[in-house]
Parts: sequence; structure tokens; C-alpha cells
Amino acid sequence: MSTDHRSAALRRFGVSITALTVLGHTVLGFEQAYLTPVVGVAAALGTEILLESVDAFAHHRRPKYLGRTALDFLLPAYIAGLACAMLLYANDLLMPTALAAVVGVASKYVVRIPVGPRLRHVLNPSNAGIVTVLLIFIIGCGLGLFAGFKGKWWDTIIMRITDAQLSIPMIILAITILGVSRPTVPTIIIVLALSGWPLYARVARSAAVTERGKEYVRGLRVLGAGDWRILLLFAAPNILPPIAFVAVLDVARMMIFEAILGFLGLGIQPPAPSFGSIIADSRKYLLNAWWIGTIPGIFLAVALTSINLMGSALEKARNRIYGGL
Repeated sequence: MSTDHRSAALRRFGVSITALTVLGHTVLGFEQAYLTPVVGVAAALGTEILLESVDAFAHHRRPKYLGRTALDFLLPAYIAGLACAMLLYANDLLMPTALAAVVGVASKYVVRIPVGPRLRHVLNPSNAGIVTVLLIFIIGCGLGLFAGFKGKWWDTIIMRITDAQLSIPMIILAITILGVSRPTVPTIIIVLALSGWPLYARVARSAAVTERGKEYVRGLRVLGAGDWRILLLFAAPNILPPIAFVAVLDVARMMIFEAILGFLGLGIQPPAPSFGSIIADSRKYLLNAWWIGTIPGIFLAVALTSINLMGSALEKARNRIYGGL
């Protein structure tokens, strides 16, 4: 991806996640404190500026945040701070969000390998997993909520498409498509999203059908509220938070699938690093240099375990808050 295309994509992503944060706190019912995104962004930007200053001093160069590309350089940290604030729930505590933002930004400087003339962040496959889950969460939940709330023939059509998609194994679909096309990062994300959205659609549709029959929905319709207003302002905030916890766990699943595709030679292509491709290339060196494949495997296992533990802890915290088991 060229620098201009990457900058444009980052700016669009920054605007999108900012709009989603504002809508989440004002309309969709995000339960974090209003100060949480501010703290997340401040911690991420502060860490980025501090570590870039140290790195620039060590290599006798000008810090990147002082040049013309300062906005493009700081955008990833800004996005990471908002993402941590959006995905983590710590009640009224701000330190967990700040710590997550600091760790997320600092990992770019700690876990790097030389790729061509520059150092690249070796955990970039996790970004592919996060983007994929966000995409399938939006598509799957959107279609599922619409089908469950509107019902009738809309429900029938969407659910039959979902059933047809679920009948095709994810790995088989990915191998089929990537085998006849060039496996770029956007292509891999689209393929994984096409394979994963039906699960979210079915869960969201089931929750929407249950929510549609509740008394408050009937009362809102008597007062003259339309379906879209009820769905977006009242039903969605009750349906989406539980599914969001499943989405956090799904990031680990998508990272595994990306690693599998990389191991088969259909994932992120060199010189960009990928856990799967590194492990696959290390097979010929196992007897003489076992650490080439072992270290990426350990990093992948640690990343997957951390994501699963975080999702499980978030779900338990929410259940305690709302009186669940």
C-alpha cells in the first residue's frame, strides 16, 4: 500500500472511530465514563511521543511528530487510544484503559523486526484480526437486527442467505478465493469477514426477535415511534453489548485463521511479517535454528491467551454488575 493510500485510509478510520465513540456515548449506550476515551487517547499519544523522542535521540534523527507528516504519524496512536477506551470496560476506573493504551503503543517499539530498510511491528496480524471482527460485527449485527426486527419476508431472505453461507467452511472458502487471487491484506480481511458474519447475524436476529416482543417496544409503537427509531435508540443498546464481548474473543479466532492462511502461503505476503508465514519458513531450520519458529509460536500463543483472558474477564465483570452468574 502506498504512503498516500495508507494516510487516506488512516484518516478515514480515525474519523469513523471518532464518530462511533461519540454516537456510542450519546446514543448507543456505552457504559464507560465520558472521560475514558480522553484518557485513552492522552495515554496513547503521550506514549507515542515519548518513545519516538527516545528512538529519534538514539538514532540521531528528527522526531517524526515534528515534520509535515505529524498528523499521519500520530493517527495510529489516536486510533489505538479510542479502541482501548471502546473495547475495555472498567466501570469508573481510568487506569486500565490508560495501561492498555500504553502497552498497545509501546509494543510497536518493543516487538519489531527488520523488514527491508526499516523496522516493522511483528504483531501486525493482530490488526488484521481486529479489523476483520469489527467488519463482521457491523455487517452481521446490522443484518441480524434488521431481519429480527422487521420480520416477514426480510427475515426469511436474510436467514436463508445466512444458512447458505454457514454451510461453507471458513477455511475452504478462504483457500478457494485466495488461491485464485492475490492474497493482499484487504483481500484476506474481506474473505474472513465473508466467512464470519453469519454467526453474528443469527445471534443478533435471535436477540432482536426477543426484544421485539417486549412491553416497552409495544409502548413506543403506541406513542408513534417508528421501527428504525425503536431499533437504533432503544433496542440496539440492549442487544449489542453482550455480542460485543463475543467479538472480543473472536479476534483470537481470526488471528488463528490468518496464521493458518499464512502457514499455507495464502496469508500476508513477504516482506510484511506474519506469524503463519514465519513459522512455515522455519520448518527447514528446525534442527539447526529451532528458535526461528518457536519464538513466533510463543508470541502467537501469548497474544491469543491474553485476548481470551481479557474477554472472559470483561464478561464476568459485566455479569457481576448486572447480577448475572
